[in-house]
Amino acid sequence: MSASLLDAVRLRLAESGADPTPARVAEALRLEGRLLGDAEVLGVAARLRSELVGTGPLEPLLAEPDVTDVLVTAPDQVWVDRGAGLQRTQVSFPDAAAVRRLAQRLAAIAGRRLDDARPWVDARLPDGTRLHAVLPPVAVGSTCLSLRVVRPRAFALEELVAAGTVPPGGQRLLRAVLDARLSFLISGGTGSGKTTLLSSLLGLVAPDERIVLAEDSAELRPDHPHVVRLETRPANQEGTGLVTLRDLVRQALRMRPDRLVVGEVRGPEVTDLLAALNTGHEGGSGTVHANAAADVPARLEALGSSAGLDRAALHSQLAAALSVVIHLVRDHSGQRRIAEVHVLDRDASGFVTTVPAAVGGPQGFERGPGWTRLAALCERGGGVS
Repeated sequence: MSASLLDAVRLRLAESGADPTPARVAEALRLEGRLLGDAEVLGVAARLRSELVGTGPLEPLLAEPDVTDVLVTAPDQVWVDRGAGLQRTQVSFPDAAAVRRLAQRLAAIAGRRLDDARPWVDARLPDGTRLHAVLPPVAVGSTCLSLRVVRPRAFALEELVAAGTVPPGGQRLLRAVLDARLSFLISGGTGSGKTTLLSSLLGLVAPDERIVLAEDSAELRPDHPHVVRLETRPANQEGTGLVTLRDLVRQALRMRPDRLVVGEVRGPEVTDLLAALNTGHEGGSGTVHANAAADVPARLEALGSSAGLDRAALHSQLAAALSVVIHLVRDHSGQRRIAEVHVLDRDASGFVTTVPAAVGGPQGFERGPGWTRLAALCERGGGVS
């Protein structure tokens, strides 16, 4: 079918507001003076439905079970990540306008505005997929569209061991950290698997405990019977209605959480989280972007400064609030794995540093200088078996 005929059918359906059912597509084709066989009509209907109510040419990619990210940088440049790094696909759009239309339609589905006045959007689609889009001229040449797939269930810890994310036997140490109700952060770079690991660990929390999640975008999917999920909200077009992550942390404290979880610590909410963990809320957790576990105190220090917390006060709260840092990396082959587990300590000047307690290896965790301290902390929950 020619592009002009397809556009004509698309326009007729848009004017009528009708869904692209096979019968309506056949009627639109008849009005255009074209008669097609049943198979051709069904093909046109499927294509139009995908474009009008689905994700267009990206739909087959998003349906693949191993795809985690779909990235569009130009009409003929569509990339996917299947867990082994980015790969260019053969999928393409007719032109830059088609990419823009898809991005704007997805933004509308998510209840967000995307136009020349507000040329970017960061939102969650109804199925949980994370959407980010930037329009020209901010994005040079073409609309840039990024979709991150959120799987409907969390991986079991044993599945992460089989995948190599957790070293052999490492699940025993992670279970011990949870059983001892130690507060921990999972650190790592973008796409290193922080959310995936945290979802899996939260599934190990005792079923009689209440987990309250506070997230910018609701991505955590712990397999647990008692989960309360809170999500931030941007301001509306009048500039009102903004709900920040800091607001959510404060509300979560009033919801009787047994485990308070911040999906990603990225701003002033760090002060409220540390304060909460210092007032009897044990076993809290979250994720944070950092290049290494040793960089986490400096990262939290920078975030705390944005809330007006001075260095000494931040480190004082950090020392009492946090026990463990689990750091993930993604190597050149795309493999996501736990690189190291650190415990926190204070140096001679009173500032918090991290000490390697376990280093991930092909045969399992290798003990580091902080192992004795970590093992002692885990004794509260029965110790590391």
